[in-house]
Amino acid sequence: MSYTLRGRIETRLVAALPALLVAIALHRWWAIELVAVMLLVGIVLDAALYDRVLSYQSGWLAVPLGAFELAIVYLVVRAVGISAPLDLALLLYGIAWTSAQLCAHAALPRLQLSYAEAGGELRRPGVLTAIAVPVIVVLSLGAAYATRAPTVHLHGTVRGPVLIDHAETLVGGTIRGGVVIRSSHVKLRHVTIVGGENGIDIKDAKHVLLDHVRVIRSASDGIHVRNSSVMVEHCTVADPASAWVQGIDISYSVGRGMSMVSKCTIAGVREGIVTHSAEVDVMDNHVIGTTLRGIVLGEMSMDMASGNEVEGAMGVGILCLDHSMCEIKHNVVAGTSVDPNGDEARAGVAIEAHYYAQAEVSDNTVIASPGGTRAFDNSAITTK
Repeated sequence: MSYTLRGRIETRLVAALPALLVAIALHRWWAIELVAVMLLVGIVLDAALYDRVLSYQSGWLAVPLGAFELAIVYLVVRAVGISAPLDLALLLYGIAWTSAQLCAHAALPRLQLSYAEAGGELRRPGVLTAIAVPVIVVLSLGAAYATRAPTVHLHGTVRGPVLIDHAETLVGGTIRGGVVIRSSHVKLRHVTIVGGENGIDIKDAKHVLLDHVRVIRSASDGIHVRNSSVMVEHCTVADPASAWVQGIDISYSVGRGMSMVSKCTIAGVREGIVTHSAEVDVMDNHVIGTTLRGIVLGEMSMDMASGNEVEGAMGVGILCLDHSMCEIKHNVVAGTSVDPNGDEARAGVAIEAHYYAQAEVSDNTVIASPGGTRAFDNSAITTK
């Protein structure tokens, strides 16, 4: 089809209505922001690229152009700091893309027989929609901003444990004794936690964001997550209070949606990042000097470990364990040492599948790890 610039923009705005209505129904600030970003990116591409390059747009281009726009939207979302849960954000984008295809190829040509000949222009309904959609977006952003969770700024040191049992954003400061989160839609940004049984304890919550948090001197887990979904970015867990401390433990969270641990540094703990019965993306982290295992994707989990650096682990670098299905790619595992207890499964194995686990392994770099990549106890490793 040969679109005019006006036709492209009018069609895009009409097609965005279902995603916009879903975003409004979610009552979440990030959802409205995401739709606004999708519209802005799309209109800019329409004006600056598509209208100049694509004099005729074939139907098959919908898939590559959709993937291209998704990549741009993702980069913009990360750049401006929109805290959107990845699974719901992809679902919202999928609704918008599907709506665009249905509108362009079925609904609009049926409602207006001259749709194709007019280059996608919708005449008076198009003008009204072009006005209505931006107005709805602006009003929705205003309403979402007015009803957003409160932000609390900490200054200096606060004695904990601090209990968070309602939606809020906590920014800055130092908390001694730990943070306990028992509510959804909580954000911690640039907070230092010293001590506590668990530095940060999260239970029965969704859409929790930990951004640039620092956890030191915890007694059990640095970050302890149960039956919850969480996004952890740019964190630090170090200086454990005992030899049994785990860095980040996300467990028993299947059904709560995807969690993510990204760009964290974890040093000197027993196990760096641990999952059990969860769905977690473990990406671009640096795990140093663990005494049991570096990264564990375990106990019937469906996880991905990508772009991580695991350095100086004792026994095992990255482990896919106990009926889990793991994707392990683009990691660097260096200096995994042999555990002197004589266990073959801890003989400096860089990447391991153990006990009926299925690991898909590709493009990893293994350095000075004598055990290499191995499978034990009816597990399987496949390579791409």
